[in-house]
Amino acid sequence: MANIKSAKKAIRQTKTKTLKNLAQRREMRKLIKDVRTLADKGETEKALKKYSEATKKIDKAAKTNLIHKNTASRYKSRLAVHINKSKKDSKKK
Repeated sequence: MANIKSAKKAIRQTKTKTLKNLAQRREMRKLIKDVRTLADKGETEKALKKYSEATKKIDKAAKTNLIHKNTASRYKSRLAVHINKSKKDSKKK
């Protein structure tokens, strides 16, 4: 356990930031999962709406250095490919 006042404060700040980062990451991953499940079901309109929400969360995570900017781009790209693939599959049926 820290004895110095500034070290104690650093521990408190770390706890707060960790909880905030976990919540932000959890929300981002939930939206990504929602987009994928909607696209798999063939509900492309709903998937596109969730995609816009997901991209906002992903961009925010990249801006705050929660994830790397290239990782954010990769997530967005793969989601777009997934949605477009489901569009093509629904047209074939």
